[in-house]
Amino acid sequence: MNPPSPAIVAQNAVRSLPRWIMLLLCITYILAGFVGREPWRDVDIAAFGYMQAMAHSETSWTQPLIDGIKPDVPGILQYWLGAWALRLLPSTMPADVVVRLPFMVLLALALLCTWRAVFSLARTPGAQPVVFAFGGEASPTDYARALADGGLLALMACLGLAQFSHETSHTLVQLTAVCALFFAAACMWWQPKLSAAAALLGMLALALSGAPSMAMFLGLGAVAMTLCVQTPKLQQRYSWAAWWILSMAVAASAAWLLGLWEYRLINPWQQGKDWQSIARLLMWFSWPAWLLALWALWRWRGQLVHPRHNSHLAWPLWLWVIAVFCTICTMDGDRSLILALPGIAALAAFALPTFKRSLGALIDWLTLFFFTISAITIWVVWISVQTGFPAKPAENIQRLAIGFEPSFSLFSFLVAVAATIGWFLLVAWRTRRHRAAIWKSLAVPAGGTVLGWVLLMTLWLPMLDYARSYTPHVNAVAHVIPRDVSCVRTLGFTPALTTAFRFYAPWQLQRGITTATDAQCNWLIATPAAWSAVDTETAAQWQFVQQVTRPTERKDNLLVLHRTP
Repeated sequence: MNPPSPAIVAQNAVRSLPRWIMLLLCITYILAGFVGREPWRDVDIAAFGYMQAMAHSETSWTQPLIDGIKPDVPGILQYWLGAWALRLLPSTMPADVVVRLPFMVLLALALLCTWRAVFSLARTPGAQPVVFAFGGEASPTDYARALADGGLLALMACLGLAQFSHETSHTLVQLTAVCALFFAAACMWWQPKLSAAAALLGMLALALSGAPSMAMFLGLGAVAMTLCVQTPKLQQRYSWAAWWILSMAVAASAAWLLGLWEYRLINPWQQGKDWQSIARLLMWFSWPAWLLALWALWRWRGQLVHPRHNSHLAWPLWLWVIAVFCTICTMDGDRSLILALPGIAALAAFALPTFKRSLGALIDWLTLFFFTISAITIWVVWISVQTGFPAKPAENIQRLAIGFEPSFSLFSFLVAVAATIGWFLLVAWRTRRHRAAIWKSLAVPAGGTVLGWVLLMTLWLPMLDYARSYTPHVNAVAHVIPRDVSCVRTLGFTPALTTAFRFYAPWQLQRGITTATDAQCNWLIATPAAWSAVDTETAAQWQFVQQVTRPTERKDNLLVLHRTP
């Protein structure tokens, strides 16, 4: 027999969060980070380069190359999405903006799938609150809607979601695919047709984005859930199990045909894993939702020993366990851990109906203090950079970002002011009107995270672009090479560096050094490591001109050379 539910919720505690507030939070969170910024270093701009090469038919769509170099990151679906956008949308639109549009849709789908998944799990019999002797307990639909609101707020409150969910990379594709599988397994008995489509597409997308092994593990968990969960709502168990197996087979076959099966597991005790870094990553990445998730596991511990009757705990916990295993046993720990966030957010939502008033108030005050101090810090640094007072933050910025020239954007300033005013209104609205709502403990963390992200993407965006994009480095190299030069050779460039020079510089790039004296490209840009490997006879044909250092990283240098007459 299933133990009594720890959730004690009255009807007045399941008031729905106004839809316009939820939509405003989601839209603001999606737009901030995708709109207005430049392509950032490494993964983001490298993906942009492969997308452009595909769209312009400069490389294969199944084996993309830039100057003969394969992508460093797994997967291929992310490049297809950007290339399709470049081909379908007008060429007059900025290319770096066009490739972000499908990823904005992916982030919206991830948020929507998480909400629907928590809503469906909260309607299962094992997740229902205690029935009062004289009535007045929360109705199942209102209870599920309130928990779904809490789950979505918990997902947006996770600090680790912000950066990776706003990149045009495989990480966001994998996150959306996991959210689709989360939705499919949770909604099988509520929305069978939509769940079947989400299961197939999510499994295929996860495999094509470079995680076929994780797709198989999640598929096996879904099969076990289909066959073992006890609920009268789920009909045709064996048909559903067969569908999940078929989806797994389709995804595995597609990954095999495209050569996406790679063995990437490592022994964390022998291959350089820093356990202190992993511990810090586990603590801050899903903060503060993981604390609520652990509290939920403790309060629902009696139900955990009966997973057949409590899919609302078993399925999110399975997502969490698989993602943490990949975090520990692969090199890309943070990009694997982001796939645990939907499960952690769902568990955090089921902690809400078990809170006492004192614990909820403690969470509110701690998060209110933390995010208010963070917002004040962002504003103080921005004011210092703009006005020089106080002087210390501006001095630190100039020391860390040599040559940075601050600029003022009225639009960004107004957006930051509006977000700050919205933060104070949210706090006042939460404390004055919906005191009894069970999602109240996550309203402040989610709003604070959105506020911090918006302030970073408006007030600090010029500084972040200066530090994280290739623009300053490319401009510094361009000042060394004469303006009438139209062709430049490169040596030792990564795909990200090649894309940056093609996007920001006016030159035609040719890879490698030729020994022919009639070569048209008489200027060379090389990395120090690649130039040190050049033989003496070839190096004698080139004269060193200048070493150009990236303003925000003194160890990142490029050598500019000119062919000797």
